[in-house]
Amino acid sequence: MTKHIPLTLQFNQVRNVSEAICKPLDIEDYSIQVDRFASPAKWHLAHTTWFYESFILEKHYKDYRPFDEQFSYLFNSYYFSKGERLTQSERGVLSRPSINKIYEYREYVNKHVVELLEGPNEAINKLLVLGLNHEQQHQELLLQDIKYNFGSSPLYPTYIEKDFKFNDDIEPQNFFSIDEGVYEIGHDSNLFCFDNEKGLHKQYLHDAKIADRLITNREFKGFINDGGYDEPLLWLADGWEWKEKNKISNPLYWKKKDGFWHYFTLHGFRKIDPAAPVTHISYYEANAFARWAGFRLPTEFEWEVASKLHYDVGEKSNLLEDNNFLALPRNDGDTSFIGNLWEHTESSYLPYPMYKQEKGAFGEYNGKFMVNQMVLKGGSFATPLTHIRHTYRNFYRPDARWMFSGIRLAKQYD
Repeated sequence: MTKHIPLTLQFNQVRNVSEAICKPLDIEDYSIQVDRFASPAKWHLAHTTWFYESFILEKHYKDYRPFDEQFSYLFNSYYFSKGERLTQSERGVLSRPSINKIYEYREYVNKHVVELLEGPNEAINKLLVLGLNHEQQHQELLLQDIKYNFGSSPLYPTYIEKDFKFNDDIEPQNFFSIDEGVYEIGHDSNLFCFDNEKGLHKQYLHDAKIADRLITNREFKGFINDGGYDEPLLWLADGWEWKEKNKISNPLYWKKKDGFWHYFTLHGFRKIDPAAPVTHISYYEANAFARWAGFRLPTEFEWEVASKLHYDVGEKSNLLEDNNFLALPRNDGDTSFIGNLWEHTESSYLPYPMYKQEKGAFGEYNGKFMVNQMVLKGGSFATPLTHIRHTYRNFYRPDARWMFSGIRLAKQYD
């Protein structure tokens, strides 16, 4: 979060954004959970509220009385140190508490947090900043889950009515150069970052090149038409097994209708835009496409170095009007490294050499997931602008597809 905006204002604005994301929903939409990894909207609204209640109010607000003693069990996510919790796959069974009760819960916690912020307290401020960044992460997850839940319906409900089209003139793919050398990787400023970005260290890179734009739907259709999903030599063994077991033959949300490819978007079911970046791609698919195209995926270190050389993040405001999660797409097919889709890398999600996992519950935030996950970089149109930075390390399992993910290619020098 930025320092020049009072924390109370930041808190109110972030909380408002979460509710604004849910504004287009009907009451029935709040509770559905199509798969174990896609949480109901109602759960996101409650869990982000529980975070402030559990980590801030119960510790720092004198004589604080929890809104409902059962909510800690219902809305804890994966914090074992915070006690028993409902399993993730069961979140969709919660017809009660009602969404009205959840909004009352948010109002109750908001009131107490704002009261707590009236007095200066460095420890509370630090926890609040983490809570705000946590909620902003959930805002993107909320949109991903809304889309997945809607996209699993035979009616393909429209989240927001909006007409948009990418420029049909797809520029040829050019490549930025990364010179051989030793580079510093990791977060090195006093601004907020998550603990997995810490541990500034040196990384040796060979000469390499990285594409100046994302792969488009038109280019990915070439992979499909050429039998890319049917050629085992293009696939990692684990990826091939996943593809065969789940009968994967196209990106998530793609479907042929009347002989033409269509896809489900937040704006409804429509014909595929050939110039738009291909999205909802797993690491397995991205890796296979790169091999088919004669390239590879960049490492997270190559990506971070190239983005610093070619894209100036600058200071991002967190004012509500700047949270343009509804202004889809954020970038009209531009060549920047940041802001359209999360980009797969060839790097496993591992701790940096000097990473120190925090003690207690906050040590569960990132550290315990550092196995069997792959790093994604850059941010998407749904990522809050204050989370756009070169060092941000997102991570998902290699078979995950419901996040807003795309493909950028890399290669060694010719």
